[in-house]
Amino acid sequence: MVERITLACGPYDRTAALADGRVRVQGVDLNYLPLSAEEIFFRMARHGEFDVAEMSLSSYTLSVLRGRPFVAIPVFPSRTFRHHGVYVRGDSDYTDPSQLAGKTVGIPEYQMTAAVWIRGILQEHHGLPVDSVRYRTGGLLEPGRIEKLTIDVPGVDIAPIPTGTTLSDMLERGQIDALYTARTPRGFGGPDSNIRRLWSEPMDVESDYFRQTGIFPIMHTVVIRSDVYERNRWLARSLMNAFSEAKALAAESLAEVVALSNLLPWGYRQAEHVRELMGADHWPYGIEENRACLTTFLGYMRAQGLTQRLVSPEEIFAPETHDEFVV
Repeated sequence: MVERITLACGPYDRTAALADGRVRVQGVDLNYLPLSAEEIFFRMARHGEFDVAEMSLSSYTLSVLRGRPFVAIPVFPSRTFRHHGVYVRGDSDYTDPSQLAGKTVGIPEYQMTAAVWIRGILQEHHGLPVDSVRYRTGGLLEPGRIEKLTIDVPGVDIAPIPTGTTLSDMLERGQIDALYTARTPRGFGGPDSNIRRLWSEPMDVESDYFRQTGIFPIMHTVVIRSDVYERNRWLARSLMNAFSEAKALAAESLAEVVALSNLLPWGYRQAEHVRELMGADHWPYGIEENRACLTTFLGYMRAQGLTQRLVSPEEIFAPETHDEFVV
């Protein structure tokens, strides 16, 4: 009997073969819903609407300690460096993260994965303690965003922004000093914008960070609703195999020059640069291949008061995905 499964995930090159049917999940009739990350996270965290879904790594980690409504597989559809996600006013004199000590910083949600990474990196590598900053939470582009999961972080000043305003507008007006965000603030890059990135050349800073640490930060994982997982525990490995196959097809296309696979004219050269810097598989799945990254992130979660104890990588992923059979 084939299991009918609905998967909610972003429309990525590394998952395109799942969406269009070139890759099949063994034993599954897959219904792929391409949605934005924010919509998926909200609907899955609040209502558990999907059988399988992309999910914020931080939100999922919190859920593990709150009754475990989901079980994850070590597949990571979203990864990105986050130094480019620190924004300040264009007319400010901020050029180094340490200058933000004692200042007010906007973040859409304190517990969001991008913010956990940014705070951790700025504390560990740039001398900005997490508790030296006041955090103001709310919508980046639209008013009304709230934390998806309730949090209580003693010793850290966290408060929502006023009703009816946005973080983008508050930074533009100088009501906050900086902004940590996964998405680009409204107006950034426009002719009249008074918003700039803290680092003028973030790619250089991010490349140096990778050379120092070997870490390519994980943002999202893939979760199975617990009732679906317990009914068909073979699903964890079937999904992981299919996601891995789809990613391999996307990786093959990066160096293609007969007909470019994307809109970037020199994308093939960028692919060569990434291989030189990060190795042949710069976007690995699996626990062991990502142990340093996962351990660092889970350590940041504990240090920032989001988890009451240190969580291990093995604890958050389905046991069926911890190892593979050998012939």
